[in-house]
Amino acid sequence: MSRTTRLSPSLVRVAACTGIAALALTACGSGSGSGSVSAGSGSGKGVKVGLITKTDTNPFFVKMKEGAEKAAKEDGVQLVTAAGKFDGDNAGQVTAIENMVASGVKGILITPSDSKAIVPAIQKARAKGVLVIALDTPPEPQSAVDALFATNNFNAGQLIGQYAKAAMKGKTAKIATLDLAPGVSVGVQRHNGFLKGFGATDKDVVCSQDTGGDQAKGQTAMENCLQKAPDINVVYTINEPAALGAYTALKAKGREKDVLIVSVDGGCTGTQAVKDGKIAATSQQYPLKMAADGVKAVATYAKNGTKASGYTDTGVTLVTDKPQAGVTSKDTGFGLQNCWG
Repeated sequence: MSRTTRLSPSLVRVAACTGIAALALTACGSGSGSGSVSAGSGSGKGVKVGLITKTDTNPFFVKMKEGAEKAAKEDGVQLVTAAGKFDGDNAGQVTAIENMVASGVKGILITPSDSKAIVPAIQKARAKGVLVIALDTPPEPQSAVDALFATNNFNAGQLIGQYAKAAMKGKTAKIATLDLAPGVSVGVQRHNGFLKGFGATDKDVVCSQDTGGDQAKGQTAMENCLQKAPDINVVYTINEPAALGAYTALKAKGREKDVLIVSVDGGCTGTQAVKDGKIAATSQQYPLKMAADGVKAVATYAKNGTKASGYTDTGVTLVTDKPQAGVTSKDTGFGLQNCWG
């Protein structure tokens, strides 16, 4: 998915440049540029697997990298990683693909920042025999990659829509949607899924704002919506940082207890927010599994030539401590044990 929330780079940036000179790739460090490639886990010899994420600071992608590193060690392959400077940095991802192909990777795992613009670079890589697997976000068309390992984002949205409808217990809903950004496939799928699950349409939404998935922008968006429609009682958010921003704005108005907030992602911080009662429910995804399965698929391809293909749904679980009849869910105990696993 498109993920835009950022932690402080000093907390999560991996500044391990060891081995990069041997790959004759762009140098990295605290000032690494778009498309920089870092040597990661694995034997350091033999099969190389590339992982390219939208950013290297978003906790979703930090978890994805963690899963890839663990799988690389288990499968005895070398992991090389890269990321854009920001969500939407297509040029950085294109450079990373070119660098990885030049270094001799057997396969590339990628979360496309621009689902359409990245396709020519992917096609060039595949033409040179590189297996390319999309994680979380499909390219357009999906057939541009060999395989896709991802959550069904429409279903994730639909789950929380169904939950919100049940939780409202027949009360008239005044819906606000705090979305991602125009035209981003993950955001569109989740938004449409939520409306489908709730049995609503965009005409039933009293306020819609883009947040980029950012907490501060989520707070501003909620403040704007409360000015436009003070009687909002249901808030759908693209992810939990946006949800926490909405919660902050609602609390400032004394509305945090009478507005239902639902979200998507299921990260550890977000799941804790569900436990703390700030968010009613979230649809939990599993980026660690996406990446681990992707690495194993490339290792298999290197071993016997078998290519992964088609779409593999890595699953989604509704997490809440306030279950509703007719909507399957797990509690936050499960959610915290499995957050982004």
